[in-house]
Amino acid sequence: MTQDMLWRGWGDPGAAAPLPDAAAGLLRDLLGVRPAAAPPADLADVAPPASRLEYAAYTALAGVVGVPHVRTDAEARVRHTRGKSTPDLLRLRAGDAAAAPDAVVLPGSHAEVLDVLRRCADLDVAVVPFGGGTSVVGGLAPRGDRPFVALDLRRMDTLLDLDEESRTAVLEPGLRAPAAEALLNERGYTLGHFPQSYEWATIGGFAAARSSGQASAGYGRFDDMVVGLTVATPAGTLDLGRAPRSAAGPDLRQLVLGSEGAFGVITSVTVRIRPRPAGTAYEGWRFPGFAAGTAALRRLAQDGPRPAVLRLSDETETLVGLADPSAVGASLGSGAGCLAVLGFEGTDAEIAAARDLARVRLTEAGGEPLGAEPGDKWERGRFAAPYLRDALLDAGAFAETLETAAFWSRIPALYAAVRDALTTTLTESGTPPLVLCHISHVYETGASLYFTVVSAQDADDPVAHWAKAKDAATDAILAAGGTVSHHHGVGTDHRAGYGREIGPLGADVLRAVKAALDPSGILNPGILLPGDA
Repeated sequence: MTQDMLWRGWGDPGAAAPLPDAAAGLLRDLLGVRPAAAPPADLADVAPPASRLEYAAYTALAGVVGVPHVRTDAEARVRHTRGKSTPDLLRLRAGDAAAAPDAVVLPGSHAEVLDVLRRCADLDVAVVPFGGGTSVVGGLAPRGDRPFVALDLRRMDTLLDLDEESRTAVLEPGLRAPAAEALLNERGYTLGHFPQSYEWATIGGFAAARSSGQASAGYGRFDDMVVGLTVATPAGTLDLGRAPRSAAGPDLRQLVLGSEGAFGVITSVTVRIRPRPAGTAYEGWRFPGFAAGTAALRRLAQDGPRPAVLRLSDETETLVGLADPSAVGASLGSGAGCLAVLGFEGTDAEIAAARDLARVRLTEAGGEPLGAEPGDKWERGRFAAPYLRDALLDAGAFAETLETAAFWSRIPALYAAVRDALTTTLTESGTPPLVLCHISHVYETGASLYFTVVSAQDADDPVAHWAKAKDAATDAILAAGGTVSHHHGVGTDHRAGYGREIGPLGADVLRAVKAALDPSGILNPGILLPGDA
């Protein structure tokens, strides 16, 4: 089987790194963090509840996918428990596997997925599509009392077709991003999708959650790349996308993208691909403040040139050094301001032309060039932040992220409101935080804000402690005109806020779709739909 992530943390256990000394001192002196009271649980000591899957259900599912592909052992169930949000990890680190699936089912084809869904609907067994297990919004912990299975699609991991004339590729959903990229690279192409979850997330998960990669300024979000989908539902199959664009009614592809497994299981994805770039070049720029840096990014997003990578850390994130997780605690020096990272792609001539024009515009906006080193450091460490979170939890700190997006005119107020909500709520609760932020995705009309929060861990109930702050941040986001999520998704964590964002009529529309595609309500119950049980 494909290698699994660390069950109570992130990624490859062999890639874990200790907390840098500078960061440990910062936690102790600034935030009052003290060592964790106890080490995290060992996998062998974690016992999930007894499986509720009846023998008849087990036999029916095994008849579809084969006995080896229905797993009810404790290890498989624990490894498919919850996702990778900090509350998820805190529960698992404490040995709490109460939300474990009753079985893990590994289908090998669209036909098997379809049959599994039909059998589960008949048996009243819920189904949670697992993807890479990287959800950070409670997307893998269904609501309700029914037994449920985790549907792991890792056996469906093939490049089915590559159309060089149209520049499209058909990928199965269980392909992890590095494997998909390697298969495309062999043919001279790239998907260009590199989110922070890149090393572990899957193609199906990218589509189901509307993922956005670090090179989105150049390649777009994952939903911009998708031109076709095959979806298995309890009611049958949806084959969507016979042309790049269509005026034949509403685009049902957009209904599936971002549906988080609540409407169906994505069994193939047709994506736009591009030739691999001839070269890449990263560089750093310093701006005197976040407002000046934001204005500079807006200028490039609207008027060009738009690099493939375009991001800006605020003063706090720059000072802490989060753009280079291996050196957290180090800064750019006195008057560090805000660090922007740009990444250009193309031939040498194309990169040079874009850099020259960007230099003119960024200098006009008050930027100071820092050369290649800051950009190269970011590129080398761009997938390291989740490992840093594990180290922070080991040290006794609390660390979590949240994100939002808005139109450019609303970004300043949104930024201030969320920072204030988090700082005020956590300080009043006795754990004053360090709140960091960066702009990670830009558009002509707006941008995303990605917040990282670090504080001491509440000794009594860190999960409930954080929930209060997260609710305050959600209130601030909605009041300031932002969306409850730009790319993390809805899951269970954002469901109430999403309901407020789309309103009662919007929620009714989603429920009507759910009723048509999943009349028994077995798919990821309690996920996405406001008020869904």
